[in-house]
Amino acid sequence: MRKRAAARQSDVLTVLKGSDRPMTAYQILECLQVKEPNIAAPTVYRTLSALTVQGQAHKLESIKAFVPCRCEHSESVPVLAICERCGTVEEHDGSGLLPELSALTDRTAFQAERHIVEIHGRCSGCTA
Repeated sequence: MRKRAAARQSDVLTVLKGSDRPMTAYQILECLQVKEPNIAAPTVYRTLSALTVQGQAHKLESIKAFVPCRCEHSESVPVLAICERCGTVEEHDGSGLLPELSALTDRTAFQAERHIVEIHGRCSGCTA
């Protein structure tokens, strides 16, 4: 029997929240296949797409992986600091960036659909 979208989203979020590192869609798929061997990659991709649109997960474009959203971003910009050494991701509230980003795109009438900032470097545990 097929799961409803809400149940599938809950399953994927549980996997994401259980990881201390970003996960690719295929890593998520492997975790879900333990209990549900017939689940396919397109199902996971559709679910991740829905979760990112809803703001419950973030896609890290630079590393093609996903993390659960840990902040409220209705009128903000998620700033994701990605450690190049250990792979952890810290999520920060970039509220102050939204007016500046809007001013940049307004100059060319670009219509932003979502804002997300990725910063690569080293976390405090890896710089010591």
